Amino acid sequence: MMPAPPDRVPLARVRRVLVTKLRHHGDVLLASPVISTLKRAVPDAEIDVLVYAETAPMLVNHPGLAQLHVIDRAWKTQGIVAQVRAESRLYRTLRARRFDLLVHLTEHPRGLALAMLLRPSYAVTRVRDEREHPRLWRRGFTHFYPLPRGRPRHTVETNLDALRRIGIPPAAEDRKLVMLPGPPAQARVDAMLAERAIAPKRFVQVHPGSRWLFKCWPPGRMAALVGKLVGDGYDVIVTGAPDERERAIVDDMLEALPGSSRARVHDFTGKLALLELCALTTRARLFVGVDSAPMHIAAAVGTPAVALFGPSDETEWGPWGVAHRVVASAEFPCRPCRNDGCGGGKISECLTTLPVDRVSAAVDALLAETAPIR
Repeated sequence: MMPAPPDRVPLARVRRVLVTKLRHHGDVLLASPVISTLKRAVPDAEIDVLVYAETAPMLVNHPGLAQLHVIDRAWKTQGIVAQVRAESRLYRTLRARRFDLLVHLTEHPRGLALAMLLRPSYAVTRVRDEREHPRLWRRGFTHFYPLPRGRPRHTVETNLDALRRIGIPPAAEDRKLVMLPGPPAQARVDAMLAERAIAPKRFVQVHPGSRWLFKCWPPGRMAALVGKLVGDGYDVIVTGAPDERERAIVDDMLEALPGSSRARVHDFTGKLALLELCALTTRARLFVGVDSAPMHIAAAVGTPAVALFGPSDETEWGPWGVAHRVVASAEFPCRPCRNDGCGGGKISECLTTLPVDRVSAAVDALLAETAPIR
């Protein structure tokens, strides 16, 4: 028998669990193994999740999910009365679920409010710095899990540490990311591909943008890579969020393409909802992009990924559980600095100086490694 913490949670008493992940899209997807692990450990329990409304598609079709609850950031713009009513409805809904266990995966202060208002028998969250660890926070939770000291490890594993702390070790199959597009999204994407006569697994998805501009590679260099892919016989589908800044990055990249390449480069920027983006990625032969939520979607659906990293740490945020190549500079000893560009200037030289031939070599190697057996 494997050892367990002496204060482990008695799983026989757990009927309903609330997992909270109030962060961005990629962070939410990287929490999907927590749902899988809980469902395997307590198969008769109902696993609910609380996320921000815009990130809900990342988990909505998870097979282990009972109910998905959301906080809409727009509540803050609707006036104090409307916001209080919306918050009250949410808490009433959550109270009615009568959770036995709260798994709060961040230091977000709302976790304390949930622990105090919902009164679960057990509540686990991260250890906080003692200077930021007020008495009320310590009283609100029953269990605390530490983050790794010294060298970090992947965010998937630190999320799972919450469960290890309460006596639920994850199995190998639990660690997989889970995102399912669903039939409507698959049907729309298949129609879009058929309209352009693009066969599944015969195109490369390129996602050059990010909501964080300091994570982006120069558009001209991405254009050179796209031109090389077209020359190798691939169609390229360019994806991006319906955001003005990402639109501008894509436009600059398309403008820099050689004319001979443009007929086989298809711009889907701003045309896909998140589940449709997931459906498209399942059909791609390869994903190429920067550290972003679409990179994590590629990992979740098993599409090989080439990921460009600058100031963020691939140890914590790299493609998880999928064949991949990370391209990062070895010439900047300061990376990963985790800053928003060099000196906070929004431009990360460790990323912008990555040469096209290094990225192209990584693409070629991964395509060869993952080539279908004939």
